[in-house]
Amino acid sequence: MIEYYEQLMPEEKEAVSAAIQLLYRQTFVLERKYDRRMGRLAFNKDFRVCNTHLEFIKSYFEIAGISVKENSQSGIIYLQGENLMGEKLPKLTTLYVLVLKLIYDEQMSNASNSANVYTTVADIHERLGSFGLLAKQPSPTEVRRAVSLLKKYQIVEPLDLLEELEGKSRMVIYPSINMVLLGDDVRALLDTFKETEDEDGEAEISGIIQDMS
Repeated sequence: MIEYYEQLMPEEKEAVSAAIQLLYRQTFVLERKYDRRMGRLAFNKDFRVCNTHLEFIKSYFEIAGISVKENSQSGIIYLQGENLMGEKLPKLTTLYVLVLKLIYDEQMSNASNSANVYTTVADIHERLGSFGLLAKQPSPTEVRRAVSLLKKYQIVEPLDLLEELEGKSRMVIYPSINMVLLGDDVRALLDTFKETEDEDGEAEISGIIQDMS
């Protein structure tokens, strides 16, 4: 493994190191990401680096007991494993994940595989309200924090700046949502939230991911 790395050109070593750090930090690396300047999904150079050196990256993370998975159909390379250090997600962010999965599945069932899936903050809140999970509207700060965390983990991409988020603000839902939750899990988890709430209202995103196969 070390020999492979040492044989790379200096600029390749730098790119591989940056890709490993990025993958560890955000869990998912997407083949295509939304480019706000271009107004559409564009190829992600970080994905190319991960894909080119995938076997080396797999071996690197294997030492730490972390698996590197690739979903070629969705264009995603992601981490999975019990040794991942999951970030604690606030209750609102966790609820957003559940509703985003519902919205994604609904839109994809009525569209081609190449279609982009969009939603708005208002739509998310309306869905939460219909499940009886949003007693009051969250503050702008809470909304920005939730969307910021989901952007960090490559689950959504807001089309507006985070500082300008409002009810009508649109965002792209990335296919990585499928790696986080199975469709059948969503309804059960939403029902669980209605019946009882965790004392601190938090969940580990890696705890969800590592249950996927």
